[in-house]
Amino acid sequence: MLIRKAPEIRASEITDETVYLNRRQFLAAAGITAAGIVGQSTALAAIASDPGATGRVLQNVSESPLSLNEAPNSWSDVTTYNNFYEFGTGKSDPHENAQAFRSRPWQVEVTGHCDKPGNYAYEDVINENILEERVYRLRCVEAWSMIVPWVGIPLSDILKKFEPQSKAKYVRFRTLYDPEQMPGQRRRILDWPYVEGLTIEEAMHPLTMMAVGVYGRVLPNQNGAPMRLVVPWKYGFKSIKSINYIEFTDRQPKTSWELSAPQEYGFYANVNPGVDHPRWSQATERVIGAGLFAPRRDTLMFNGYTEQVGHLYSGLDLRRNY
Repeated sequence: MLIRKAPEIRASEITDETVYLNRRQFLAAAGITAAGIVGQSTALAAIASDPGATGRVLQNVSESPLSLNEAPNSWSDVTTYNNFYEFGTGKSDPHENAQAFRSRPWQVEVTGHCDKPGNYAYEDVINENILEERVYRLRCVEAWSMIVPWVGIPLSDILKKFEPQSKAKYVRFRTLYDPEQMPGQRRRILDWPYVEGLTIEEAMHPLTMMAVGVYGRVLPNQNGAPMRLVVPWKYGFKSIKSINYIEFTDRQPKTSWELSAPQEYGFYANVNPGVDHPRWSQATERVIGAGLFAPRRDTLMFNGYTEQVGHLYSGLDLRRNY
């Protein structure tokens, strides 16, 4: 399969221009060229002098040709403006309420139609020796967006370890259920624990990744530590966080938002500017970090990844199968 890089977008549509220029100046002063960085990722170099950046630095992170060739949002944008209802419904709630969350040690239960089910330690699921950075668009169903430099590995590399059988048509994921650590789970906002799913073709697609870091550092709790799904052509709520359960199934999973608001959220949740949310338009998006008075940007089909993933939905009515 030929995988091409996502089309470029202007940096002024992603971050404030002064932030972008300061980043370039830092890279130039450090002797780093646009062609690449030896021994560390672009995003890590870009925040090396940022006092707000916290967490263990991930080693041996390579750069991916699947990345956008654009500057990511700031560390502050990415780590303080979050949806993670397990820690609260406000955008700052996860950052404020997840600091004491314990993401180590971590176990992932694997079940269903595979030859190697079982309970796996984090270290058996994630090989930190093959990490790569991927700068992806993130488009929220709430019609805002940002650019995020994730660090992780292709989801397909993980799933292949468990040797899925031919019966496995879908992959079901579940978030940890722990109301003592996750105060949002004490409220019946959703039917906890959070559940999401993909078709096996979506799960095995080269763009789909399991992220364990951001900006070259270990994933902060508010961003889904220790491991979260990243599917860049789908609305953000599909990228389930703090995963501790993976199931290979022959039936399309009923996801949390489908069960909670079936009139609003479908299984696929592909970014589609032609299908409005019942309460707002999806034709445009507010770019986080672009400035208070910045114009909204047109939303792209499949979040700009049509060339890479459009074939997955050939023959599917994307207005009905949303």
